[in-house]
Amino acid sequence: AFQAFAEKGIFDQETARLFREHVLSKGNTEDPMELYKKFRGAEPDPVYLLKNRGFIE
Repeated sequence: AFQAFAEKGIFDQETARLFREHVLSKGNTEDPMELYKKFRGAEPDPVYLLKNRGFIE
């Protein structure tokens, strides 16, 4: 989810609202993948995690 903030700006209020609405407020009541897809509109791209961890450039 950090990539969403990286794209829009770390303090973007709309991104924060969507994250809160679609992920944080749901807790563990729904499948995490489904919550993420509601937030971002697609499944997560593992490339961003690999870049963040330094495995790829």
